[in-house]
Amino acid sequence: MPKTHPFSTMSRLSFFLVAAVLVVLAGCSEPPTQDDGPAYVVETIDTPPGLIPEVGGLDVMRDGRLVGVFHRGEVMIYDPETQEWSVFAQGLHDPLGVKAVSNDEVLVTQRPELTRLTDTDQDGKAERYDTVTDDFGMSGNYHEFAFGPAEGPNGDLFISLNTASKFAGVWDILRGPFDPEGRPGRMYAAVPYRGWVMRYHPASDSLEPFASGFRSPNGLVFDEEGRLFATDNQGDWLGTSKLYHVQQDNFYGHPQSLVWEDGFDDIQPLDLPVPVLNTMRTRASVLFPQGILANSPTQPVIDRTGGQFGPFEGQMLIGEMNHPRILRVMLEEVDGAMQGAVTTLIDSSTAHESRPLRIGNNRLAFGSDGNLWVGQTDHGWPGDQGLQRVRWAGGTPTEVEEMSVTKDGFNLHFTKPVRPETIRPDSAVQFTRYYYEYHQEYGSDRMDVQPVPVTEVEVSSDQRRVAVALDELVPGYVYQLDLHGVEAQDGTPIAHPTLYYTLNRLRQ
Repeated sequence: MPKTHPFSTMSRLSFFLVAAVLVVLAGCSEPPTQDDGPAYVVETIDTPPGLIPEVGGLDVMRDGRLVGVFHRGEVMIYDPETQEWSVFAQGLHDPLGVKAVSNDEVLVTQRPELTRLTDTDQDGKAERYDTVTDDFGMSGNYHEFAFGPAEGPNGDLFISLNTASKFAGVWDILRGPFDPEGRPGRMYAAVPYRGWVMRYHPASDSLEPFASGFRSPNGLVFDEEGRLFATDNQGDWLGTSKLYHVQQDNFYGHPQSLVWEDGFDDIQPLDLPVPVLNTMRTRASVLFPQGILANSPTQPVIDRTGGQFGPFEGQMLIGEMNHPRILRVMLEEVDGAMQGAVTTLIDSSTAHESRPLRIGNNRLAFGSDGNLWVGQTDHGWPGDQGLQRVRWAGGTPTEVEEMSVTKDGFNLHFTKPVRPETIRPDSAVQFTRYYYEYHQEYGSDRMDVQPVPVTEVEVSSDQRRVAVALDELVPGYVYQLDLHGVEAQDGTPIAHPTLYYTLNRLRQ
């Protein structure tokens, strides 16, 4: 009989596993702009005395107020008009996500459950604390974080569950079934459904496993097309940090979550050969080069401000824990798969920038005014604490607005017209490619690093588009683009001249 658990009726990877085996055996100073002022301005928000401002979640209510949850259990509301804070709820356990349902109701993902907090008498404080769902296991391991919720197009709610760490133990009293087969490895899933993204159906009041194979999925978001994305952090089985397009029933590479799949009764996931696991996993849409661009990507958000936040409407922004940096992702669908480029939107660590953006940028949320709220935390890791707000000041930064793969190279679309004489194929436009190894070890070096010759560049008549032809395009690599000396017509250089494109599929 197949193994079943009280939280699952799945039986889908058995066939996939057999097929995979057969496959393997067969073979605040800003970059210069054309305006006098900066492109983006960062403002630090004062937090209440006595509050330890380790931000676990941010969202904006319908009336424009900001709701934030903090690691010590407070749910606070900040009114940007009056600049006043108030306590909405308290006593939660390590909350790491919040969604504002209305001005009187919020959903919070805390460590043991997804909770609904309701202000029933409109006095500004929640009187009701209701469990929405707690149908997942807890062993008490410190690393068993829970993130979300993100609301899908049909109203379903999605949360993600961290794996546990071998560097700490478990409680004597557990919630849910305990599977000792989930204990081996650096990160493990001894209780369901660690390493999974979960879907909650409000209509049936049920929580079900949605996708597996995650290590530390600290951030969920839906794009305009209703596609779900999640970030994951470098570690065992992750050569570098990643952004995944999360689809139902897919496996994303971290094996220990598979102990909660039917069909693994007598199989220890870590005993499977790496090539077998490699054929089973779904590749990331975007890789974040470790130590170069990001170390711990966090909350993704989509710019839906209608141009209130600058020229990157519709693109994804992602926080970063270890650097004073916010990332910008340019996604596209190629041959049925999501992939794309990533670069920097804001970086306070570079010599030509002195924005006061802090590190520990854990949570992002756009306000109704188009400003970006940024909540910081350290929580025992490199980071900072507090709340900041990023405002577009109206200047147009000189940037690569879009990067798209072509049959023989890439198209670059700039925010401003560029000087054609600065686009020199021999020195101004340089490509390097490399990949990260998929293995059990913690992280990976850049592998097979090599330059990719540029054979031709062509500037469009409006001087905002540059077509670059390369000597070779090979899927499975990160293509790093470095622009040297490229200038806009107004004389400003590219503010962030390095981009990283994850090439999963070739343009047919």
